[in-house]
Amino acid sequence: MENVEQQTGIFRWVEKVGNKLPNPFLLFVYLILLLLVGTAVLSVFHASAVDPISHERVQVKNLLSTEGIQWLLPNIVKNFSGFTPLGSILALMLGIGLADKVGLLEAVIRKIALVVRPGYASYLVVFVAFFSHVSSDAALVIMPPLGALIFLAVGRHPVAGLLAAIAGVGSGFTANLLIVSTDVLLSGISTEVAKSVNTAISVSVLDNWYFMMASVIVLTLLAGLITDKFVEPRLGTYQGGESPFKLEKLSSRENKGLRAAGIAALVYIAAIAVMVVPANGILRNPETGGMMGSPFLLGIVPVILLFFFAVAITYGIATKAIREQNDIPKLLVHPIKDMAGFIIMVFPLSQFVAMFNWSNMGRFIALYITDVLEQINLTGVPVFVGLIFLSAFLCMFIASGSAIWSLLAPVFIPMFMVLGYHPAFAQMIFRVADSSVIPLAPVSPFIPLFVGFLQQYKKDAKLGTYYSLILPYPIFFFIVWTLLVVVWYLLGLPIGPGVYPKLS
Repeated sequence: MENVEQQTGIFRWVEKVGNKLPNPFLLFVYLILLLLVGTAVLSVFHASAVDPISHERVQVKNLLSTEGIQWLLPNIVKNFSGFTPLGSILALMLGIGLADKVGLLEAVIRKIALVVRPGYASYLVVFVAFFSHVSSDAALVIMPPLGALIFLAVGRHPVAGLLAAIAGVGSGFTANLLIVSTDVLLSGISTEVAKSVNTAISVSVLDNWYFMMASVIVLTLLAGLITDKFVEPRLGTYQGGESPFKLEKLSSRENKGLRAAGIAALVYIAAIAVMVVPANGILRNPETGGMMGSPFLLGIVPVILLFFFAVAITYGIATKAIREQNDIPKLLVHPIKDMAGFIIMVFPLSQFVAMFNWSNMGRFIALYITDVLEQINLTGVPVFVGLIFLSAFLCMFIASGSAIWSLLAPVFIPMFMVLGYHPAFAQMIFRVADSSVIPLAPVSPFIPLFVGFLQQYKKDAKLGTYYSLILPYPIFFFIVWTLLVVVWYLLGLPIGPGVYPKLS
């Protein structure tokens, strides 16, 4: 008990300090001000660095100079409206949001959950948690209580199911079998930054896909073992009585809706396959006949969007969630409302990224750090591990992963590219660090929610109780996932279709 109280005190102190950080919107405003002053000071001293590849001298440009002001003012609106992740993430959220509002996502998860056997409950809960990432942050709300219900339904301790689900949606947040909004958002930021170094290089939403699919398998097995062998034995026998929730079977209407949605999904996939699989398919690259640079890959976001529209509308009509055509635009309003905070944050974020790139600060810092690394002969694996630890530390105190990547990408992507690595590889490394520590981040708005879920089954649970129970997952996820990155790199395996850690 004394140890738990000590942990509670430590984490309350961390939470208090973390809560003093400004809102991401204000954080970027302050960073813009800092950038303005920084470029002015560095330009006075004619700060510059030499690109070892092109031998070009990169000099910091003053944003407060006449040239800087003349560039900035006409481009403020363009920086915002042309920010790559903005349109993609909003479009994708329309489809996912519609599937959520008509009840399709919940029905699919419940359908899977109701057929689980007790011995496989841990693995199924974590796997379903990974699958639920298609609903983005909604998964952090839906899956934890559902994980507890699944365990309770099969006669196991509900807290173990709760923790396993939190591990899947939290510590494994960016590991996916499908392409989801996280891929769109991060790849957009990475592309914006990569263009400042080489306009011919971009990061697709598929560029981390192979590694992330493998991560789902590895982390599912890991989380299942942690739950079965370490977490649940510590909990003892559950004495809490009846669950406050009910894991109900799907109604005949919901089953009918799932069948209809399944047929719609098969028809849609078959239609896409007809346009992609044949050598002369209209969605293949018209010049090479291959997949790289094809309309299919370049248009993967609208392809996914239309898939969600097809299955969600079919399910909604079958279950009467959509009774008339006017219901569709009404339902689409809600997911965009949910994205209001993101849209607000994007305005200063997009300005910061654009200003960072125009001023050459990203290239200058990257080249400077690269020079230091070369002088101390620090390359390869130590660089990757260093980025992972730095990212994990920042993620503990800044709730938005995209905000942190917007800070790190302008520095690390140019640095990695100068060292000969693909920007998608730098992004992949960040994703490992960002996800691993989500259940521990004191500033996360989901931590109080997780504690509330825990209190449904442990009335006396407090913040320290939560941290002491969840801690094994982030620690082991961080270690094993980092080792997987190192092994993947050393073996030279592709991290996505046609994309390798090193630039060709």
